[in-house]
Amino acid sequence: MATFYNQATLNIGNTSVSSNVTEGEITSRLAVTKTAATASYRRGSLVTYVVTLTNSGLTDTPSLTLIDNLGEYSPIGDCTGIVPLNYVEGSLLYYVNGTEEEPPTVTTDGALTVSGIVIPVGGNVTLIYTAEVNEFARLSLGSEITNTATVYGCDEVSDSATVTVSEQTDLSITKSLCPRTVGACGEITYTFIIVNNGNAPVVATDGLTVNDLFTPPLSDIEVTVNGSPIEEGTGYTYDAEMGEFATVSGALSVPAATYSRDPETCAITSTPGFTTLTVRGNI
Repeated sequence: MATFYNQATLNIGNTSVSSNVTEGEITSRLAVTKTAATASYRRGSLVTYVVTLTNSGLTDTPSLTLIDNLGEYSPIGDCTGIVPLNYVEGSLLYYVNGTEEEPPTVTTDGALTVSGIVIPVGGNVTLIYTAEVNEFARLSLGSEITNTATVYGCDEVSDSATVTVSEQTDLSITKSLCPRTVGACGEITYTFIIVNNGNAPVVATDGLTVNDLFTPPLSDIEVTVNGSPIEEGTGYTYDAEMGEFATVSGALSVPAATYSRDPETCAITSTPGFTTLTVRGNI
């Protein structure tokens, strides 16, 4: 951990004589490793952590304290001290040399603190606990949560674990009709709004399609995507006799949601991406 040096001085009258310099090294008898049982997260998901402490010394350790910062962020504007994880109360499992024991004192106040840990000589203590991803966790692609477990005692050692946000789409669709009352041979418009609450976009190669059976069938239809017309054959297929409608694979894409931090609550808020498909025709 650190090297230290000492030198003595011999004084007699006006004469001083220096000794040789001694050199020593302080080594830690403690070691800590921390791993996450899952590699990715999403809002509301649970992440289980395993922290193992080992004692390579010749005596049992004194009472130690472990603090997990639960992924504390650097300050963002007025949002200070927020953490992206909440410890799940009662989830801590505590093992000494592989045998489960009652855990020592556990407190949570922005961080998880476990105090009163004693590691037997040549032994180990393993802590397994679960945290929930909360509303402060970043969700955009590439986001990560890194949290650090630090053990305090005669030595101070720490280790970190990182999980990455899941890449995912989260789609829904709504359909509306205008007008709702129409005369024979009148014109109507079906509007489909495809919403993506996920952090990954839907691209042409994903093969998204919309299928519908218009009852009664429509004639002379016009189809647009986000206001731009698409053509039959390349953009959609339609059986005018049966009323069977389907977009062609690759004709639709949907942007990902975007994310921002609420300046008042500090929570991450999302704005979904969406695509609008309209089909206009006559009854």
